[in-house]
Amino acid sequence: MPAARFCMLSLVILNYVTRREGDLIMNAIRMIVPYKYQGMWVFDDERVGLHREPFVAGADVALDLMTADVPNAASGFVLLFSDQPFPGYQYEFHWKRPEYGGNWYYSPQFDREGWLCPALLRYFEEPPKRLYVQVKPRS
Repeated sequence: MPAARFCMLSLVILNYVTRREGDLIMNAIRMIVPYKYQGMWVFDDERVGLHREPFVAGADVALDLMTADVPNAASGFVLLFSDQPFPGYQYEFHWKRPEYGGNWYYSPQFDREGWLCPALLRYFEEPPKRLYVQVKPRS
């Protein structure tokens, strides 16, 4: 099955948006709760019709690395992400290039790339040049 059929970011979305003089300031933090199913990292987002969408093509490896110290991550963990830096972010991913309708991102912390599918555009108008991520246990 081609990698283009798989998608990365979504699930439960939390948007924190500030209004100033009627204009929207682009400072949104989104939240997903990835978990392992059949040995693969997956996520659900009923809002956009996704169920058990797998993380593939290096994105799965990035999740393994980011959750190495997160207790019970396989049962689900909180992943916050934004196209803007936010207090407590731990990882930064740099846009590299498009492919198969998705986009490749590079992690300087891990010196690795991972592919994010076109579903990313359900949360951003265009692929962000940077993605900022924080992971933590579910409470």
